[in-house]
Amino acid sequence: MANSIPGTKTISLNDHGITHNNIHYQLSSDELHDATLQKGLGKESSLGALAVSTGEFTGRSPMDRFIVKDAITTEKIWWGDINIPFEPDAFDQLYTKMVSYLNDKELYVRDAFVCADPLYKMGVRVINEYPWSNLFVYNMFLRPTPQELVDFEPEWTVLNAPGFLANAQMDGTRQHNFAILNFTKKIALVGGTGYTGEIKKGIFSTLNFILPTFNNVLPMHCSANLGEDGDTALFFGLSGTGKTTLSTDPNRKLIGDDEHGWTPKNTVFNFEGGCYAKVINLSQEKEPEIYGAIKRGAILENVVMDDDGNVDFTDSSVTQNTRVSYPIYHIENIQQPSVGENVKNIFFLTADAFGVLPPISKLTPAQAAYHFISGYTAKVAGTEAGVIEPQPSFSACFGAPFMPLHPTVYAEMLSNKMKESGVDVWLINTGWTGGPYGVGTRMELKYTRAMISAALEGKLGLYNYDNYHIHSVFGVAQPRECPGVPTSVLSPRATWNDDDAYYKTAFKLSNAFRENFKKFEAYANEEIRRGGPQRYAF
Repeated sequence: MANSIPGTKTISLNDHGITHNNIHYQLSSDELHDATLQKGLGKESSLGALAVSTGEFTGRSPMDRFIVKDAITTEKIWWGDINIPFEPDAFDQLYTKMVSYLNDKELYVRDAFVCADPLYKMGVRVINEYPWSNLFVYNMFLRPTPQELVDFEPEWTVLNAPGFLANAQMDGTRQHNFAILNFTKKIALVGGTGYTGEIKKGIFSTLNFILPTFNNVLPMHCSANLGEDGDTALFFGLSGTGKTTLSTDPNRKLIGDDEHGWTPKNTVFNFEGGCYAKVINLSQEKEPEIYGAIKRGAILENVVMDDDGNVDFTDSSVTQNTRVSYPIYHIENIQQPSVGENVKNIFFLTADAFGVLPPISKLTPAQAAYHFISGYTAKVAGTEAGVIEPQPSFSACFGAPFMPLHPTVYAEMLSNKMKESGVDVWLINTGWTGGPYGVGTRMELKYTRAMISAALEGKLGLYNYDNYHIHSVFGVAQPRECPGVPTSVLSPRATWNDDDAYYKTAFKLSNAFRENFKKFEAYANEEIRRGGPQRYAF
C-alpha cells in the first residue's frame, strides 16, 4: 500500500504499468525535506531551505522539448525549432521504457491542481523519482485540500525520472534528456534531467495550448499583482529581467510569479501555487520579500554554500541560473485566491544590454503588439558559452519556448484584451544605462521601482508631446519627468554623453528588431508592422 499523509486516500499506479507499492503519496513538505536529507540528495542551508544540485542540466534544454504530432496537434501547433514533432509510436516506446525504469524505484506521487480560477482548474498527477522533485511540485502547483483529494481525478499525468537516460538512436530523441507532451494521452514525460523547471514549464506549455484553443483564455508568461484600489498589473519578461522582483511589492498583493490566464470576463488568474525565482546576486537589502521566503520548505537549486550552510548568492560558478522555489504563502502580502480583476497596466520588461532603450516608455496599441511579438531582451558576456559582447535575444510573447501556437494567435488575443480593457502598456528597460554592457551600469532597482510606481499611480501625465519625448529611433514615448527619478536618467541618449556612439548602437539594435520581425510580417497587419522602428541605418 502506498504511504500517504493521514486523511488522504492511497493510490495505485497500475494503470500506468507501475505495479509495485513502494510509493509515497502526498507527503508533506517537511517529510519530503527530511527524506531528501536522509538519502543524501541535498543539504540544509543556514536559512533552513533545502539546497540541491540538479546535476548535468541547470536550466531548460529547449532543443530537447517535443510535442507528439497526432490528430489533435498536427494542424494547430506552430511546428519548428521551438515545437519539435515527435512520433506517436516513438512516444509509446519511450513511455514503456520509462515505466519499466520506474518500476524498480521508490516513487513520490503528488496530486495537485493548476489554474486558480475554478472555471479552468485542472488536476495533475506527478510521479517523481526524487523526493525533492516532489517537493518542487508541492511548492509550485496548487495544493488540494484533503476533501478535494477524496474524489481527485487527474486530467494530466507527468512522469519525471531524472535518472532515466534515453537512447537517442533508438528512442527518437536528440540526446539522453527529453521533455515530451502528448495531448491525446494527456501525459508528459520528463527524463534525463534533474532541472525541475522542465516539470512546471511542461504543464505551462500544455495550458498554453488548451486555454486559448478551447476556452478563449489568453495564457501569459507574466507575473501579476493587485493594488489597494483593485487594479491588476501584469509584468511580462524573460528570465533575468526582473519579473519576480518587480511584482513582489510590499504595497501591492502578489497574485502570482510567472504564469497567468486572462479570461473573457477580464479577470486574471494564477496557474501556480508558488514562485520560482532566480537568486543570483540576491540580497536581503534589495529584495527582502524573496530573501525572506528562503526558509524551510523552499528549495535552492545549484547554489554554492560553505560548510556551515551559508549561501554565496554572488557565486555563479555552477550556473548563472541559480534558483529558489517556494510556496506562495512564504510571501506575506499575497492575494487569496490568486485571482485579480480590472487590468489597468501592463509592463514589458527588457534587460537591454545595449543601453539604448529608455528606462520607461509608453506604448501605443500597435507598439505594444509589436513588442509583445518580438519579446526582446539581451544576452551578456558570461551567460552563455561564446557570448563575449551584448547580443539581442528575441522570444515571441516573452515565452516562445512555451508557446505551442503561432505567436500571432497570442498577440491578437492580447491586442483585443488591451482594447477591451483600455489598459496602459509600458516598456521598462531594467538593463544598462550610460552605455552598453561593459561601459555603462545596470539601471538602479530603486529607480525602476519608482518609475513603475509612478505609472501605477497615474503620475506620468497625459500621453502628449508636452509630457513625453518621442524616441527618434524606436518611436516610443519617454516621459520627461518622473517622481523619485533624476531627469537625466529618463533619457538614455543623455546618459551616454556621446550622441554618435549612442545613435550608432541604437540603430544596430533597431536593425536587429526589424530582422527578427521578418518571420512574423506575413501574419501581422500594417498597424502592427508600423509599431516597430521604421528605418534601417548602417
